[in-house]
Amino acid sequence: MTKVVRFNQTGEPDVLELRDEQVAPPADGEVQIRVAAIGLNRAEAMFRRGQYLEAPEFPARLGYEAAGTITALGSDVTGFAIGDAVSTVPNFSMNHYGVYGELVNVPVSAVAFHPPSLGWEQAAAIWMQYLTAYGALIDIANMQPDEFVLIPAASSSVGLAAIQLCNLIGAVPIALTRHSNKKQDLLDHGARHVVVSEEEDVIAAIENITTGQGVRIVFDPVAGPMLNTLAEVTARQGIIFQYGALSPEATPFPLFSVLGKGLTIRGYTLFEFTSDEEALSRAKKAIYGWLESGQLTPVIARSFPLDDIVEAHRYLESNAQLGKIIVTV
Repeated sequence: MTKVVRFNQTGEPDVLELRDEQVAPPADGEVQIRVAAIGLNRAEAMFRRGQYLEAPEFPARLGYEAAGTITALGSDVTGFAIGDAVSTVPNFSMNHYGVYGELVNVPVSAVAFHPPSLGWEQAAAIWMQYLTAYGALIDIANMQPDEFVLIPAASSSVGLAAIQLCNLIGAVPIALTRHSNKKQDLLDHGARHVVVSEEEDVIAAIENITTGQGVRIVFDPVAGPMLNTLAEVTARQGIIFQYGALSPEATPFPLFSVLGKGLTIRGYTLFEFTSDEEALSRAKKAIYGWLESGQLTPVIARSFPLDDIVEAHRYLESNAQLGKIIVTV
């Protein structure tokens, strides 16, 4: 019997329950992992609330990212061995798999090696953030040196990953955050400029930073009414990646900005990228190398023990963090 997290109804963090369950041996095409650390994501909080891309099937499981040691392999699995240190790539449905637990099964396509220089906590904070940012900024938008990139919700783990990738390529990351208490931290973590949306005129600030040319790429997980502002500060023929829906408010369509400037508003999720085997392999190789060389470094906000999973989810939704929240097992 091992501890796993389940929930039987959608709602606040306290719907999460830590249970003792018997975990089945891995089936064909699966790998079993003894989990050492779990990385939390806003997608999991939205799934728990019933506000995600798919509705949870009860009793529901949870979790995309974990790092740990392989304990068993399905009969047809190759390329891995018992005892290997691995981490998971989010490429599965949480109605089929979930990594919140001490012992979990995942599809072999979701298993990846990570640089041995990384501890368990950092290894659980790799693939969601860097692959999400890489797929949009590098693979699709072909981000170039000296280009302006606007990053709303910049203090999130994906936002910080985007800042790091901008700096690695030589683009100019502009962080957008609601409150000034995170401004210096964002500058310390590589943002070239920080705009505080609740204290500044965002349009005037971006116009000043870009000397009137606007930003070519916007990488936005929030949506809501701010989309009008984002479209207004986007350069002609620019692209807005809408990769999340954190705002509880309706999202207007910025028709005249789109028509007047030939903008692209591109719906995007990590899963369109992780389902492309060739693109995923290329990204994993690049990210692994950058991690190994120290050019990319996961930022850990805070760690919680597995017994405190409810408190960890409360903190996840507080928006107080800068970087990745980790649960240790």
